[in-house]
This record gives sequence, C-alpha cells and structure tokens, in this order.
Amino acid sequence: MKLARTPFRLSLLSLALLTTPLAMAQSQMPVPGWYGGLSGGASKSNIDEERITSSLLGAGLTTTALDRDNNDTGFKLFGGYQFGPHWSAEAGYFDLGRFGFNATTTPAGTLRGQIQLKGVNTDLVGRLPFTERFSVIGRAGLTYVDTVDQFSSTGAVTVADPSPKKREWGYKYGVGFQYELTQALALRLETERYSVRDAVGNRGDIDLLSLGLVFRFGGKQQEPAPPAAAPAPPPPVAVVAQPQPVVAPVPPPPPPPPPPRVLKRVVIAVDSDFDFDKVSLSASGKRELDVFARDLQGLQYERITVIGNADRIGSESYNMKLSERRAETVKNYLIVSGAVPASKIVATGAGETDPRTESGDCVGERATTKLIECLQPDRRVDLEVHGRR
Repeated sequence: MKLARTPFRLSLLSLALLTTPLAMAQSQMPVPGWYGGLSGGASKSNIDEERITSSLLGAGLTTTALDRDNNDTGFKLFGGYQFGPHWSAEAGYFDLGRFGFNATTTPAGTLRGQIQLKGVNTDLVGRLPFTERFSVIGRAGLTYVDTVDQFSSTGAVTVADPSPKKREWGYKYGVGFQYELTQALALRLETERYSVRDAVGNRGDIDLLSLGLVFRFGGKQQEPAPPAAAPAPPPPVAVVAQPQPVVAPVPPPPPPPPPPRVLKRVVIAVDSDFDFDKVSLSASGKRELDVFARDLQGLQYERITVIGNADRIGSESYNMKLSERRAETVKNYLIVSGAVPASKIVATGAGETDPRTESGDCVGERATTKLIECLQPDRRVDLEVHGRR
C-alpha cells in the first residue's frame, strides 16, 4: 500500500517564524516554563491507485473497481518547554488514524488494504505575535513512526504477507495560529504534514488539521519589587508642658449676600407677538422687546432669564423644543440689538409644565379653534430681570 504525496503549500510566514528575531508586546506572551496540551482533528492521505493497479496487473489481474478510504481523525498529546516569548521545544505522541482501499479484479477477486500510523515526535516551535494575545506559530521536527499494514484477499488475488509492520524515522512541519485566553491557557489551530513510509517501503504524506488547548504549568513570572523598608522611628523627645495661650474668639463670618431678586418681569404673548406654531417674532413682539430694552437703561442687574412656555396641545417633547426655540429667538434679538450683553442673558424652555390656565378651564384634546383660544395664556415667553436693590 502506498501513500501518495499531495500538494501542500505553507505560507512564507512559517519560514520567517524559524529564521527571524521577534520583538513584540509581552503582556500576554508566554513566559519561560513547562506546558502541555492535546489536540485533535481531521487527517487525510491519498491512496496511490496507479501503484495498486500496477501491482495487480503484474499478477495477471485487471482492476475493475477501487474504493478509497483516505479520511480519518487524528489526535496528539504533547508537552514542551517555553524558552522565551518566541521559542519553545515540544515532544509528544500522535495517532494519525487509519486509511485503506478495496479493489475488485478480473478474474474475480478482491484486495483489501489498510494502514495505521502512530508514533512520537520532537519539534522546535517558533511564535510570531501580531497582538498581545494572537500569534502565528510555525514548527519543524522529527518523528519516529510505527506503521502497521493489513492486507486481505479473496478469489484470484493472493497476499504473501498479510500484516507487515515497520518503524522508521521521518520528519514533519506545520503552521498555525495561537490565541492566549489567559496566562495559563491558550487555544491553538494548526495544519501539519507528516512525511512517513509504510510497511512495504512506500513513502508518502499525511496531513493533520487540528484544534487544541495548551496548558501552562507556571514559569518565571516577574516578581513585584519588594516594598521599601519603613524608616526607623525617631528617638523619643522629651515634651515640656507649655502654658496654653489665650486665644480670642473668632467672630463668625458675615452672612452671605441675599440671592438676586427679580427686579422686573415681562410677558411676551405668543399669539400676538409670534406667529401661531412658529418661532419667529412678529412686528408687535419686536416693538414690545424694544420697550423692554429701553426700560433696562439705568437699571443695575446681574442676569436676565428668558423662559419659553407652551400649551398642552401636541406632544410633550414637541412642546419642550418649541418653547426652547421661542426663548432662544427672544434672547438672540436682545443680544443682536445691543440691548443686553450675551454674558448676562440665558434662555430655557419649560414646555407645557407651567400653565396659566387651571385644570378644567379648557376642555378637549383636539386642536379646535375654541381650545386654542382658551389655552392662549399658556403660550408665552417670560423675561425675568435678576439683581439687587
């Protein structure tokens, strides 16, 4: 039985892993120490049909059908030592699974073959980090493979040695990825190629794609710096009692100044000084603000507050935004006209939270002409002048 070579291209990155010095962030990289692990996955070998049919033809038999079984599962157990963040040495045990074929011949007969491969290995592993947790790994090493072939036949096919065995040195190489879950546990995904020879002298390759876990058993963690020694206590000093000086009582601090009072209050009616459901001032609204600006002359004040209000028609969020925009309109007019410095005026919206109408005064929810007229006192902009007399 012959194991055929199959195309297998490794990235050039795997060569760089074994030849290039590495320098990356160290916070999640493995520290020197021992580790172990296990992994498993899919293994694959190609059956050499040409070699089988040629052998049968040499015995005077013609192959009429050939069934192949070149896929199985494999696993490996391994342990190693991490020399630093980028290099480690591993040794382990592997089982690549079983592969076989079943050939039918003329004259009537069958030939069935099966191979099982397992052994031990030792590898040099390189590691190239891309981030603090994610790395590419590459490996190359030697194997000692125990190969067992089994052949059986019927009819016109005969087998001279039904159970040949062989143990031989080989080599392997591979590339993969490793993700550091914690300082003590990592996840590893690898693809490897094992170069082997079967028990009848045919050399071939077995490919193993595996997923596994790496467990670290500790290592030379960086020890925290020892705490600085506490300074020695000073020698005792004799204390001589001194007469306490008489301290005059400290007078209490003066009371804080009273808060600013409302010196002047002006109400801008929305329906007469704004267009309905709009935020721009009408001509009458501008005239009223001009009168307000003249009344400010000679008045000592600290702040002017502009408060926009709305009735309950519409949603609360809409009414809040509408009241804020109307207050900003009044504020901007007074600033642009030069009546009030920008540093002394603020604008805010109260929405529908401060109505002038009482509950039950205006009945209804729909925006009818009667309800809009009833709720007119709630649609306004209040201006408050704050200061001290």
